[in-house]
Amino acid sequence: MTSNTPRRTRRIATTSTIALTTAGFMALGLGAASAHVSVAPASTTEDGYSQLTFSVPNESETADTNKLEVQLPTEQPFTSVRVKPVEGWTAEVVTGELPEPVTTADGATLTEAPLSVVWTADAGAEISQQEYQTFAISVGRLPEAGSTVLLPATQSYTDGEVVEWDDEATGDGEEPDKPAPSFVTTAAEEGADGHGASHAAGGATETAEASESMDSTESIEAEQAATSSDTGSTSAVGWAGLVAGLLGLAAGVVALARTRRKA
Repeated sequence: MTSNTPRRTRRIATTSTIALTTAGFMALGLGAASAHVSVAPASTTEDGYSQLTFSVPNESETADTNKLEVQLPTEQPFTSVRVKPVEGWTAEVVTGELPEPVTTADGATLTEAPLSVVWTADAGAEISQQEYQTFAISVGRLPEAGSTVLLPATQSYTDGEVVEWDDEATGDGEEPDKPAPSFVTTAAEEGADGHGASHAAGGATETAEASESMDSTESIEAEQAATSSDTGSTSAVGWAGLVAGLLGLAAGVVALARTRRKA
């Protein structure tokens, strides 16, 4: 009886640990399911370009997400929109007429611009329960610093349910029920521009090319030095052989002379 008590105690403790761990995972799962469609900009610098990554969790307990549509700004429209491919999903950039003509910073007048991006899942690629997917686009140029870029999203499910993520924050600190993905642009750093990354990449390329050129020059010099060293060594060996040959010849002549004297 006494010997079984520690085993029972260990079993009870193990069972309790498993139960608590399972409950923790369930809580995490519920937390993930209650998440919203959100956007994470790689950059928020005014007049620059940025990659916008949308995170889309599946919130239905019975259906899968099979479509996402994101509305793009029309008051300060993007003049460039590119889509990053997602395996199993088809993307379309919808371009159309703006509600009102817009004059850009360089004085051009826009009457058409990209209005939305639509992702549609192929059969078998839908976002299932307890899953999420990310969708990314590259856009530019961003509006002036302090502008709120609102990107309302529509999430569709396989059972016909449609969820509109289009509530704008009121400014009272409380999050809306269905908040629209959004971010605020920031001022550019002094000396920076929208293509700063390109300049940095160019500088890195030039540095790499210079380094490669230096390595190549050093390699050639090393080869030349090695060749000179080998030539010198070969010459030294040749002279040593010649001297040895002459000494051998002299020794032979002396031996022949001694033999003739004895005879």
